Amino acid sequence: MMISTRGRYCLRVLIDLARHEGCVPMKDVAARQGISLGYLEKILPVLVKNGIVVGVQGKGGGYQLAKPAQEITFGEILRLTEGSLAPVACLEEGAPECPRADFCSTLPVWTELERIVSTYLDSVTVAQAANQSKI
Repeated sequence: MMISTRGRYCLRVLIDLARHEGCVPMKDVAARQGISLGYLEKILPVLVKNGIVVGVQGKGGGYQLAKPAQEITFGEILRLTEGSLAPVACLEEGAPECPRADFCSTLPVWTELERIVSTYLDSVTVAQAANQSKI
């Protein structure tokens, strides 16, 4: 599994917002995180649409977390941005049943890997990462 730039940047934005109170201008987040403002403008709608952040327009506007940082998990965000945490295609949601599933020697390994990764990522919150972050 390879986490995309989109997934990593969304997490960085959320951690940044968690570390700064109130509405934060995206140009400030972009500068602190070394992410182009144009790219942030492309990924923010995903976070807004899914109720992770809210945007406020006008003077003093910007973005802020829509819910407490301790309620936002890495797993939740990566599922939004990556679509799946499955290590193999046959375990992705909606995948057709593999004709080899009944006798596949590797399926139990991939299933357990997915369970371990999901359990871990669902246990890590944006708040935890924000408290460890140095920037």
